[in-house]
Amino acid sequence: MKITTIGLDLAKNVFQVHGVNEQGAPVLPKQLKRDQVVPFEPHRVSRRPIGLSQTGMV
Repeated sequence: MKITTIGLDLAKNVFQVHGVNEQGAPVLPKQLKRDQVVPFEPHRVSRRPIGLSQTGMV
């Protein structure tokens, strides 16, 4: 499984991580709590584009 791009949906408590391969097929759907984001296998995301998404509600 080769991940080429990572998407990270930012939220208050739970983050959604999505990784796709060369063909754009999802290969890494994962849900992380805030304290799990930094220790989350950084070797998987090094030197890959990372897209961040955050929507605010007032």
